[in-house]
Amino acid sequence: TSGPGEDVARFTESISFDWRLWWHDIHGSLAHAAMLQRIGVLTRAELKAIQVGLRQIAAEIEAGTFTWKAELEDVHMNIEAELTKRVPAGAKLHTARSRNDQVALDVRMWLRDEIIEFGRELRDLQRALVELGAANAAVIIPGYTHVQRAQPVYFAHHLLAYVEMLDRDYGRLLDCFARVNVCPLGSGAIAGSTLPLDREFVAKELAFVDAQGRPLVTQNSMDAVSDRDFAIEFCSLAALVAMHLSRLSEDVILWASSEFNFIKIADAYTTGSSLMPQKKNPDIAELTRGKTGRVYGNLVALLTLLKGLPMTYNRDLQEDKERLFDTVDTVRASTRLTAAMLRHTSVNTAVCAAAASDSALLATDLADYLVRKGMPFRHAHHAVGAAVALAEKLGRPLGELTANELASVNAAFGADAKDSFNLGQAMARRNLTGAPGTKEVAKQLARWKKVLK
Repeated sequence: TSGPGEDVARFTESISFDWRLWWHDIHGSLAHAAMLQRIGVLTRAELKAIQVGLRQIAAEIEAGTFTWKAELEDVHMNIEAELTKRVPAGAKLHTARSRNDQVALDVRMWLRDEIIEFGRELRDLQRALVELGAANAAVIIPGYTHVQRAQPVYFAHHLLAYVEMLDRDYGRLLDCFARVNVCPLGSGAIAGSTLPLDREFVAKELAFVDAQGRPLVTQNSMDAVSDRDFAIEFCSLAALVAMHLSRLSEDVILWASSEFNFIKIADAYTTGSSLMPQKKNPDIAELTRGKTGRVYGNLVALLTLLKGLPMTYNRDLQEDKERLFDTVDTVRASTRLTAAMLRHTSVNTAVCAAAASDSALLATDLADYLVRKGMPFRHAHHAVGAAVALAEKLGRPLGELTANELASVNAAFGADAKDSFNLGQAMARRNLTGAPGTKEVAKQLARWKKVLK
């Protein structure tokens, strides 16, 4: 019979994207070959020849001289076919191994390495946020709810909110690593093998071990070859990271706008307009915000891929890699570039100070003043609301009402009520744990510097 047509070959090949698993595929094969020699399937001479052949192929791939062949479908068959052509004993390498457990191994090994690098990048982004906050520790800005000015906060406090978000992401990443770091090799196509495989040896060779160095292997062959929960879990946490980066990007975009003008992003991380010469567009932040959609889409694609999939391995699972690869590439690049952009961002302190001087930001402090004098908060809220209405009627800022004018609204306002509008004192009073008080923010910055050292 004739082979598949060109359309079928193009439709079914995966080498165009799974080639990037080559390093893990070769190292998985080296460990598997060593195990086969231990149980007597390979002689020492055959093992040596396979090892030499695999390392030669690895060197050629690294040098860019290896020829990938679409007709061989995937990374596994490309490497094995070339090995067998060079080393006759290579025909024994696939003993007690299926592409089902082989690809599960490769993807786990690849993702494990990516998680380690991504973790470093998340930590670096946290450091960039802390650095920018520490360099502008005295800067106060309006805090916003509903995109309306609400209460004053330190600029550093705002940035530390994202440090906290990213720390939860980092914790989820570590949790995910624990479930990725389990060796599926030895599960075969579905039912393991009748040969006396040493799965624990392979797991140790490939560093699938716990903190005590004990091997970690999957416990059910059917689950092992069909499981992609670990990929979904990564894409899920990546979607949360992307969402956090998107929120940070939105703040950066607003702060860099002419209307806010709180920050200035270096030219290297912005672009001009093809038409309007005055424009400076925050492209890195905008693209980071935009790429969140593709990360969400990849997660939904993987969930849909697995939905209703009968046990065990099905060719549908070939579709997992592009979604996983794209998610990893996207969130890692977004994280790296956001950190770089923040390190090349300056704060317009005078503009921030002018915005923070809006006395309406301290309306709640004025209500707290009344609470400290024994007034129930709801009554205090109403009294300050009346003061705000009076200021609006007079066309003056709230903080410019005289003591007599405040007293005309409510007799509980004494001569010292005006002290509530002292911004420095207001910030000093906010020293609850987690609040944007002067001492508390300094304490949090110091804590994060120590954690991220």
